[in-house]
Amino acid sequence: MASIVVVGGGGHAKVVISVLKKAGYQVAGYTDRQDRGPVLGIPWLGGDGVLPGVLGTHPACGAIIGIGKVDASQLRLTLQDDISGLGFDFPVIVSPHAMINEEVTLGAGTVVFDGVVVNSGTETGRACILNTNSTVEHDCRLGDNVHIAPGVTLSGGVAVGRNTMVGTGATVIQSVSICEDCMIGAGSTVVKDITVPGTYVGSPARRIK
Repeated sequence: MASIVVVGGGGHAKVVISVLKKAGYQVAGYTDRQDRGPVLGIPWLGGDGVLPGVLGTHPACGAIIGIGKVDASQLRLTLQDDISGLGFDFPVIVSPHAMINEEVTLGAGTVVFDGVVVNSGTETGRACILNTNSTVEHDCRLGDNVHIAPGVTLSGGVAVGRNTMVGTGATVIQSVSICEDCMIGAGSTVVKDITVPGTYVGSPARRIK
């Protein structure tokens, strides 16, 4: 059974830990600035500064980012790169209750939650979140650090740029491209290409800032 440490101890980390347990990982602990006590029975190891020591006691230990993404920042990706530099591998984590079809490529540190469907020909970058009950249809392309929130539907052939978040329940119609560094509001419908970074809301989605 592979060992892994979770970086972060909040609500998102709790769901990540649950998926890790179902996927058969031995969770060594979590790191966080704050001692939140045991999270689903998993102990606090200390702040991120303890990570080099974790590799000393668990030489083959992997890591996963348990900090959620609610904006268009690249914080999660930067953190993953920094921790990779310490010597940690970032596996792809897939819930056994997700459906990943043939010819799908998922980037290092990507987490796929319960109820997700990813269809054939789709590729993601690193550190992506495919959140609960989202659907990523065939031949989609997701850049690094993309968060597809719960209940999102990406239709076939959609491209989503690096650091973008697609909010809860949003829909992106087929063959539409969204550039990097965007926020797509909850429940929005994206019906045409988005080429300027910013925040987009509504149906059809329009830029508000």
